[in-house]
Amino acid sequence: MFANFRLSMAWLHTWFGLVLGFVLMVAFFFGALSVFDREIDRWANPATRFEPQPMPSFDKMLKPVFEGMQPSADSIKAMRDQVNGPMPERFDTPSTWGAYTTHRDPVLGLFAGYEVPNAKLPETNIWANRTIDPRSGASLPDDQLKIGNQFFYPLHYSLTLHWKDLGYWIVGFAALIMLAALVSGVAMHRKIFRELFTFRPKKATQRSVLDLHNLTGVLALPFHFFFAFTGLVIFAGIYFPITHTQLEPLHELHEKVEAQETGLPHDRAGVAAPIASVDAMVAEAQRRWAAKGMAGEVGFLALRHVNDANGYVSIYRAGTDRIALVGEGIHFKASTGELLREDPPRTTVDSINTFLTGLHLQHFRHWLLRWLYVFGGLMGCVCIATGFIFFVEKRKKQHARQGSQGSRVVDAMAVTTVTGMLIATLGILIANRLLPETLPSGWPGKGDLERYVFWACWALAMVHAFVRSAPVAKGLLNPAWREQCLAVAGMAVLAVVLNWLTTGDHLFKTLGAGYWPVAGVDLFMLVSGLLALLAARRLNRGQSRTVPVTTVEAAHV
Repeated sequence: MFANFRLSMAWLHTWFGLVLGFVLMVAFFFGALSVFDREIDRWANPATRFEPQPMPSFDKMLKPVFEGMQPSADSIKAMRDQVNGPMPERFDTPSTWGAYTTHRDPVLGLFAGYEVPNAKLPETNIWANRTIDPRSGASLPDDQLKIGNQFFYPLHYSLTLHWKDLGYWIVGFAALIMLAALVSGVAMHRKIFRELFTFRPKKATQRSVLDLHNLTGVLALPFHFFFAFTGLVIFAGIYFPITHTQLEPLHELHEKVEAQETGLPHDRAGVAAPIASVDAMVAEAQRRWAAKGMAGEVGFLALRHVNDANGYVSIYRAGTDRIALVGEGIHFKASTGELLREDPPRTTVDSINTFLTGLHLQHFRHWLLRWLYVFGGLMGCVCIATGFIFFVEKRKKQHARQGSQGSRVVDAMAVTTVTGMLIATLGILIANRLLPETLPSGWPGKGDLERYVFWACWALAMVHAFVRSAPVAKGLLNPAWREQCLAVAGMAVLAVVLNWLTTGDHLFKTLGAGYWPVAGVDLFMLVSGLLALLAARRLNRGQSRTVPVTTVEAAHV
């Protein structure tokens, strides 16, 4: 089929990259933003603009909050089909209470699971969630979308397509194809190390774009390969769900055997029992961590089989001082505070797994390394975007002569994916600042409206890209590139100004106070706007120099 191996790899690289590059672009961009998802949350929710707090007292603050929690109306509605008979008005049998925080979280997220009477499947729980101010215990509005943590981050790995886990499968398949594209890209470039240092921005568009594609692809090759691979490893349970299908009986038996070996009860005893002082258990866990030279704060606190004689408390250390995602869990009997188990040292295989998982999820405190993650993700975006542009530039004149619309479609999709994605991202941030905190009765929640704005902006950018793509069919540049770059520049400035007007936290104030979560988001948007403006000027000059294919052909007649 192909003259040699290198040409076959070129074909594989081109078409695999083209077909799934649009998905990978989303994964890379929102993965880069997710490195600072908590900081974006603080920009989007002004009520959370205070310094991160340690885990507060369970006995004095968290326990009363947990006791007052109930599932939301939406959760109850979603659960109805899984229950025989009517749903109860209240859920009074909590099975799990949990609280989680990181060194970057000013607010505290709580969750509670409740047993569901007459559930069709055993051990079915309905969940309640609440976000509180750890300084006072006051609840924050439930309809406030955490844009970074609850939208951008899930968009990175699931596209927010949750039906049948479709988004996970699409992103997973794209990551698998990306590994093939990386290998084929290395195989087709015989002078890969030379291309690492080659970039000729003043050459023709096709040449300079290809240089930039090669440069970003080679420079960040280890980053791209590692994150595609570890992403597949992390979600292997979804792609190969054997523990809940073929091996489900063995899985359940393993859980029971593990409970016997660890002393952590698998089932409720059915006998009511009070909860002893969890604060005393936390103090004992911290004492044990310090004795091992690992003094630190609590990152995750969980109570299982709440108010039952078999209840136990699990306390995990916040491992922000290491890459591996480990918690050094210590477990206590809930009713007495008796030590049940201290997690033993991990096996070699488990240590490798936790290291790879921690390196991908980056819960550590190393700020320079976090910024390297951002640059690696953005280099992936540049590599994919330049691949799109090179594909169009290489073929559009030939397609124009043949009357083909192929380059026009690819170019419009590239505009939608590159600049359209930026417009949608800025659109949700602008909507966040423009929408009031409370909306009239009967309206969707503020968070839902912000999501609608995001998708509406992206859809409008797509329509604009296709409507303005007619010149591509004549071998010309799509003016939508320049116009959407100008829109990005204007929207970036608008978002920063709206943050100032609605909160009073202008850039000079946040920089002066050293409050980098908000100042950093503002600066990032301004830099993005400046780059978009420079790109628009460059595109304007390039558009003025482009000659239609029909004009060139007429000159030869």
